[in-house]
Amino acid sequence: MTRHNTPSTESRWTGLVPVDDTALAVTDTGGPGIPVVYLNGQFATQGYWRRVVAELGPEWRHLTYDERARGKSKRSADYSFEAAVRDVDAVLAARGVDRALLVGWSYGAVVAAHWAHRNPERTVGAVLVDGAFPHDWLDDAMEVRIRTLFRRLGWFTPLLRPTGLTPRMSAAQQAESNIELGRLSRERELGPVLDALTVPVRYVVASGTSFGSRGDEQERIRTSLDAVTARNPHIEVSAKTTSNHGAILRKDFRSVAGAVREVAALG
Repeated sequence: MTRHNTPSTESRWTGLVPVDDTALAVTDTGGPGIPVVYLNGQFATQGYWRRVVAELGPEWRHLTYDERARGKSKRSADYSFEAAVRDVDAVLAARGVDRALLVGWSYGAVVAAHWAHRNPERTVGAVLVDGAFPHDWLDDAMEVRIRTLFRRLGWFTPLLRPTGLTPRMSAAQQAESNIELGRLSRERELGPVLDALTVPVRYVVASGTSFGSRGDEQERIRTSLDAVTARNPHIEVSAKTTSNHGAILRKDFRSVAGAVREVAALG
């Protein structure tokens, strides 16, 4: 197996990585295995990956981190998508990793797709977990719906912040982040990024709804993958699971781990 890490990162490390005006809480298991960097859902934390990490085991080097104002990471003035992509570089640089396999869930899947597109020589491959579907799901009515939803949740989420279950972001900041994701997910925006990927990519797809979706919205969005896999031979669907969007990392972690092994064998 190719050595991907430096001698100084042989042992487990947990700490804060400074970047821009903030600091990210990072965990690096160390070791000589292929580095796998896990990219979280939009308002999730690194703890969501614990079952995938345990399933893959110690022969891999696992890097997890909390995004800005999530989990144990510090607040920032910049919660943009571009900042999220830059933060991948910051974490890898801080831990001395030159080349990694990316695993992203939901929002993190879009981050992974963009980072792999921009850095093919540094990417072993990518596993995209129920995210990075090129579909025009955002319109004016949806923007209103998103802002309304987060405004209504605004009174409740601060109560959960001490538990680490909700981000230290305002309702307006959370809504704008979600709207930006919708714009980036449009077929004309995300489609060319996926078409240009030259590294092995495997999707693990959930079933049913996600938070805030209605009816069969989510399943209709997922059908956009058919055109993606038809156009790009590097991209395939590794598994379609029975769990929904929110439960996939908890219930189908073995499918995610299997996709990681599949990508590593190709990359």
